[in-house]
Amino acid sequence: MGCRIVKKYRNALILLLCLVPFGWAMRAAADPGAVASGVIALAVDLTDLDRRVYRVSQQIPVEPGPLTLLYPKWLPGNHAPVGPIEQLAGLSISGAGQRIGWRRDPTDMHAFHLQVPTGVSELDLTFQFASPLDTTQGRVVVTPQMLGLQWNTVLLYPAGRPAGAIRFVPRITLPADWQFATSLETAAIEGARIRFAPVTLETLVDSPLFAGRHARRFDLHGRGQSHVRLNAFADAPRFLDADPDVLDAHRRLVVQADRLFGARPFDRYDFLLALSSQFSGIGLEHLRSSENATYREYLSDPRRFSGRDLLAHEYVHAWNGKFRRPADLATSNFNEPMHGSLLWVYEGQTEYWGVVLAARSGLWSDQQAREAIADIAASYAHREGRVWRSLADTTNQPIIAYRRALAWPSWQRARDYYSEGQLVWLDVDTRLRELSRGRRSLDDFARAFFAAPTAPAAVSTYTFDDVVNALERLHAFDWRGFLRERIDDHGGVAPLDGLTRGGWKLVYRDAPSAYENELAARRGVADFRYSLGLRVATQSGRIEEVLWDSPAFSAGLAAGMTLVAVDGVEFDADTLRRAIAAATTGSGTLDLLVRNFDRYRTARIEYRGGLRHPHLERISGTPDRLGDILAPRR
Repeated sequence: MGCRIVKKYRNALILLLCLVPFGWAMRAAADPGAVASGVIALAVDLTDLDRRVYRVSQQIPVEPGPLTLLYPKWLPGNHAPVGPIEQLAGLSISGAGQRIGWRRDPTDMHAFHLQVPTGVSELDLTFQFASPLDTTQGRVVVTPQMLGLQWNTVLLYPAGRPAGAIRFVPRITLPADWQFATSLETAAIEGARIRFAPVTLETLVDSPLFAGRHARRFDLHGRGQSHVRLNAFADAPRFLDADPDVLDAHRRLVVQADRLFGARPFDRYDFLLALSSQFSGIGLEHLRSSENATYREYLSDPRRFSGRDLLAHEYVHAWNGKFRRPADLATSNFNEPMHGSLLWVYEGQTEYWGVVLAARSGLWSDQQAREAIADIAASYAHREGRVWRSLADTTNQPIIAYRRALAWPSWQRARDYYSEGQLVWLDVDTRLRELSRGRRSLDDFARAFFAAPTAPAAVSTYTFDDVVNALERLHAFDWRGFLRERIDDHGGVAPLDGLTRGGWKLVYRDAPSAYENELAARRGVADFRYSLGLRVATQSGRIEEVLWDSPAFSAGLAAGMTLVAVDGVEFDADTLRRAIAAATTGSGTLDLLVRNFDRYRTARIEYRGGLRHPHLERISGTPDRLGDILAPRR
């Protein structure tokens, strides 16, 4: 299991590593106080499953003098200074048998200062990564059945050098009989101890590892050293019994991505997939792999389809985000601030292609894809915050609040560069098709803009001007003005031009789509956002969200309150649903008894609009450009 295939130089590498102690590193002349060139040894013991503590030791080559060690702070794919420094504990530093004191920087909590004594050529570090015990402390990454290792959480590195110039030799110790997967090359396996080939810090942080008791690997495309594989880890073996149709759709995902982008920017790729109700969800991109965690039945139950664009989205990031990257996100190390001005391209276009490739591969049917698009379109048709906050400004959200929940998301706006960005790129795609009379599309942009060399590629940065110029080469048009209007302007009109030009319109019906039903069931909510303006937990009656300026908002309701009764009848979702329908021909009012802390009151809502759930409907007599976009490429 895992990427355990050793390349043709394996024997020479193992011989070299066995000739010297593991902590040994090459020395080179350096100025006094500078970091010596060499290889940092990193060992992580992952066996303490009950306490969920990773135990770390490092050996870092040094020269005497002042030294600053950094814990990775600005994390790729997160676009924010969220390196979990609060989970580092027990840091001890020594050299030549003597303990060396350190002090944390007073303003940068991720930096540690020390003085390397004369005669010390290597530092020995030990510390622990105290992983979260529950979700109030962060993502749960260790359970009795599986774990996830992000290398940036278990290392310190010397300041003053780019991440691509610092080399590590990593190794791990796993629980007995566990299997693992990572895009790193394995140098040696000795029971539960695994040693990987030397890599740069940049590559190490970009190469996470999943391990677990119950694991299975599926070949999606190719074998041996040139492969795309799905490495699945589950709470129990039965969740690894993949449905053949589901697997075939993942294989077609690889084929459809090849037909979209052309050459791959990687030599091999490993999907890391956790199927768990205990391990926290994630979708995080890397060049040769991605971290994905979702519901347990993802592979085994073909009837469930929400969330099936996750792997498509992360796979697209290998081209858009990892190989080609916005210039202001391409920093030299993990403690240099990032700027996300082009996240509407990095994430927005990736979100667009994730939906498109999910449809083209059969992870979603065309109908399911349209239902997902209807859900997004309705959300932004009711995004009141667009009148004061531009899409461009939402690219600052990772730094402002990262993924923190907001009281009024429809007004405050959060990471809208994802889904509103998706609508912007649908607008671009349909406009290209319209202007060129079907001869050009965003497929042509993808193949040209994300074109990769035939060998694994270094990062290639891009700017806004590069995006505009690439579009203009496809078809002459004021793409700069077109994009700036959609990215910078404040306006209350929903960004649905691309949908209309695609031959479809957003409509509301009294019954939810299958997509909305499944999404609501997974979240345990009943969704009345587009009628009353609220979404409520089905079991507890807790109001999860209220849309700004909606009927519920006007009645003084807010998230966190509890809905107790509807027109004098104890709340349940069906009771509220019937009351909304009845109000269209009755009094036009609903009386909702709500609890706010220890206070009760009745909120009267004036509403006659009936039940409203989003769907797409064909615009007769227009080209079905959306259908063309979602169709598989031959």
